[in-house]
Amino acid sequence: MISIPSDIAEGFNRFHNKEYRQFLYIALDSCAELETQLEIAHDLDYVISGEYETILESIDHESKMLRVFN
Repeated sequence: MISIPSDIAEGFNRFHNKEYRQFLYIALDSCAELETQLEIAHDLDYVISGEYETILESIDHESKMLRVFN
């Protein structure tokens, strides 16, 4: 999903840490949205189980990194 790194980049260019943190939270919300979209795609058989697990692990890893920054 493009919105996650875009939110991080937009927040990084802000002048205050408070604003940057807000954009990190928005990026974390985008991770949740992506996870939901992945679940739906998997339920509709658009994503096979092996790919599903790999992508889900990547989303989880990214979410954990964002939580560390906040």
